[in-house]
Amino acid sequence: MSKEITADQTARYQQALATDPTAKVLERAVSHQGILATSADYASETDMTPVFSIDLDTGKVANQKQSGRCWMFAALNTMRHHLADLFNLSDFELSQNYTNFWDKFEKANYFYENVLATADQPTSSRKVAFLMATPQQDGGQWDMLCAIIEKYGIVPKSVMPETYNSSKSSELNSTLNLKLRKDAVTLRKLVADKTSDADIAAAKDKMLGEVYRLLSFSLGEPVSKFDFEYRDNDKNYHIDKGLTPKSFFDKYVDWDLSDYVSIINAPTADKPYNHTYTVEMLGNVVNGRQVKHLNVTMKDFKALAIKQLQAGQSVWFGCDVGQSSERQKGIMDTKYYDKDALFNIDFSTTKAERLDYGESMMTHAMVLTGVDLVDGQPTKWKVENSWGEKVGTKGYFVMSDAWMDEYCYQVVVNKQFLPDDLKKTQETEEPTVLAPWDPMGALA
Repeated sequence: MSKEITADQTARYQQALATDPTAKVLERAVSHQGILATSADYASETDMTPVFSIDLDTGKVANQKQSGRCWMFAALNTMRHHLADLFNLSDFELSQNYTNFWDKFEKANYFYENVLATADQPTSSRKVAFLMATPQQDGGQWDMLCAIIEKYGIVPKSVMPETYNSSKSSELNSTLNLKLRKDAVTLRKLVADKTSDADIAAAKDKMLGEVYRLLSFSLGEPVSKFDFEYRDNDKNYHIDKGLTPKSFFDKYVDWDLSDYVSIINAPTADKPYNHTYTVEMLGNVVNGRQVKHLNVTMKDFKALAIKQLQAGQSVWFGCDVGQSSERQKGIMDTKYYDKDALFNIDFSTTKAERLDYGESMMTHAMVLTGVDLVDGQPTKWKVENSWGEKVGTKGYFVMSDAWMDEYCYQVVVNKQFLPDDLKKTQETEEPTVLAPWDPMGALA
């Protein structure tokens, strides 16, 4: 039986505050300065000095501006770090707008296919409701970007630069989602009316043509052939003519993307360590690369990231950036805010509990470009963000090792760094399929 709050309860709570000599002081501080400023422990800033024993020089940070493409920026940053070293370039970027175009185009098709696959379910079903809540968005996963590059290649930013709608994506997203939901109504009706497969395919083809037009007007039409013209750091002029997006990737990045795999740390009961997982209805390219995670202990998770940094290569990673994070100063540290002491309330939960109860999930992707090892153990990490140079130290953040333990969920590493048993598992094990709303399906 439900119980209401009684007057006696309220009176007890009021009396407890009245007899607390610090209550009014804290009320004035918190109500005027806010919870974060009042609970901040600035000793954390001393501990998070941006000096690292392993520190990769990765140049100027990029800026995703008012868009949710952090996963894409972070992934392309790891590739441009490699490219810049090989070809003696600085302040070079790959086109995030090019991959953004194809990602949104493919996501539209992926959505249509999921609508057709669930057309026999009522709109009240959890899967249909999940689909309609966000037909597409800016966010994504490492494997999803690989699927785009494997199909469409990449290009320099100079040949397909940013547009208003790529840098400030809310108008495009709301318009595209309006269209996708309308198309979902049409597709579900066609299925309900037992329309032939050929007529449904024709209707979907028309819809995709309209999506292509919408994206072309908003983002510009993707280039299919181009010349790559640049000056290197020694001011030498170069021009490479007649490239395609795929030939550019093959020549200038030349990665076997199948070598780079997703490693997660999800210490929940439903995901035993040293096994692989995928997420239902998560992806962009139909019949393209599958999202596949290998779940490992935090000890193994960090060891793999360190090995890749020691080899001179940056590391894509996903985390819950809003937790215990000071954006302007670029500090991510579990000790930065002490809300427990401020309110005399125990807010602590485990990493597994936060995942299971919706308190945390992956919300942002960045790049690890350094780590400070003391007696062989990590104490803090250097992070390249994609929020421009006005935050952190010219756009770089410092993350405490304790923060990584609690709020980092994913790294992408070359599988050469995996021990033999984990490598075999990653390559051969059929992944367990998780529900579409599982936190490991969150898009950065």
